[in-house]
Amino acid sequence: MPSATSSKAIVVLVADSNQMQSQLLVSALRRRPEFQVVACEMNMEAMLSAIKSAEVHVAVINADHTKAGSPDMAMVRRLHLAHPKIPKILLLDSYNRDLVVNSFRSGVKGLFCFAEYPFRLLCRCIHSVRDGQIWANAEQIQYLVDLVTRVPSLRVVNARGRSLLTPREEQVVALVADGLSNREVAHELRLTEHTVKKYLFRIFDKLGISSRVELVLYVVNHGDHREAEWVAGA
Repeated sequence: MPSATSSKAIVVLVADSNQMQSQLLVSALRRRPEFQVVACEMNMEAMLSAIKSAEVHVAVINADHTKAGSPDMAMVRRLHLAHPKIPKILLLDSYNRDLVVNSFRSGVKGLFCFAEYPFRLLCRCIHSVRDGQIWANAEQIQYLVDLVTRVPSLRVVNARGRSLLTPREEQVVALVADGLSNREVAHELRLTEHTVKKYLFRIFDKLGISSRVELVLYVVNHGDHREAEWVAGA
């Protein structure tokens, strides 16, 4: 029978294609009695096989050592879809706004840079995500806050620089582009669904489009972002 200590250990999967770094990290984690470590290469087949062979509690993924030279977020997303309940920590040498946002969108629960923090904090990071918490520094959290406090919007101007859409029409565009149905837009703006449909027909006519799909694509190609407070009722 397993000992009480081993039965309570946090099983950590270390996925890294840099063999030397992987061995160093695995050795360091194994010196901590609260961790049981499983190691594999950074590829889907190896990670899925490792998870199948052990009850993994936390996955620590070094996505910086990829052949393309940049983190493979597609692989992280596939792992998250396959095992959404396993919290994932991404090891990075450096990061920027897009990488932070893409990481958390891909299911990552923690970002950790050895260039900024010592090993003991990685251990704390593992405990934190195992307990259901998010691990991110103040700058990374601000990136995420900036993202959720902004909504898609659209300003269309004529040759003289005058806006083609009224402020209310721009609000409708912002909410439609954010994925709301006509009923939800009506509720948000305190209008009737019939009125929202009339706004959409006018917007379609002004922009030379004919569907919500075209409107969303138009916003993607021509839009900017504004603070969420700009939308009435937000």
